Amino acid sequence: MQLCKPATAMLIVGMTTALAHAQDAAPAAGGTLEKIAKNGVIVVGHRESSVPFSYYDNQQKVVGYSQDFSNAIVEAVKKRLNKPDLQVKLMPITSQNRIPLLQNGTFDFECGSTTNNLERQKQAAFSNTIFIVGTRLLTKKEGGVKDFADLKDKAVVVTSGTTSEILLHKLNEKQKMNMRIISAKDHGDSFRTLESGRAVAFMMDDALLAGERAKAKKPESWEIVGKPQSEEAYGCMLRKNDPEFKKLMDDTIAQVQTSGEAAKWFDKWFKNPIPPKNLNLNFALSDEMQALFKAPNDKAFSPTE
Repeated sequence: MQLCKPATAMLIVGMTTALAHAQDAAPAAGGTLEKIAKNGVIVVGHRESSVPFSYYDNQQKVVGYSQDFSNAIVEAVKKRLNKPDLQVKLMPITSQNRIPLLQNGTFDFECGSTTNNLERQKQAAFSNTIFIVGTRLLTKKEGGVKDFADLKDKAVVVTSGTTSEILLHKLNEKQKMNMRIISAKDHGDSFRTLESGRAVAFMMDDALLAGERAKAKKPESWEIVGKPQSEEAYGCMLRKNDPEFKKLMDDTIAQVQTSGEAAKWFDKWFKNPIPPKNLNLNFALSDEMQALFKAPNDKAFSPTE
């Protein structure tokens, strides 16, 4: 038998260890359902402060409109795998790390406030749409900002890693508005930047802005203004090239939407008092959302949204 030289042996051991770690992190070749069945656990990504979609309540429990969809998908996975006691691990994610952590297998899927667009479809797959939003501004009442044109030469905050950040930079360059754009780490930090006076407006999806307003010390002091700069579709995000898992997610979402259950979830989170302060967002169900509930689909609105 030929023995390896010490240096060669160490190299082989190192490569073997690295490969083992990579295999632990990477998704199974057979797809997400096979990975879950093999490991005995499903890892679900969630947001920490995306009110009212996915966030921590006063008891540090993950709740929200999108989280209700996430929970329904987990139950569907348990049923498909015949594993009622399947371990469920919740993992907090951010706008910045959600795609790389999904790709390397750290978590299996997420339902939060992630926009499905053609650019992102190069990196991940998306379920049927769970929500449709427009990109607008949150600003102080009587503060002088009524539309995007009023942002010229002003400081504006936006959440880093979002489609709104891309849109705001494009608007600034195209219209030569000389805005000072502040990129905050999450939606809560963006609102704190606005509340402290370091920015005159916070650009983001209108439903998320309604959530941040509801968390404010004085919600009545803030208003959502401006013509929507885009129409965006939120979907649950999963890894690419996994048609079996996508079908399970799509079927689950479609059943919830066409049965009327999703409309009840909407009323629960957008038209009734919600944690953490039991405030009502008073956010109406749009015509686009009503059409979505009747005809579920995974349409991405445009490449730039």
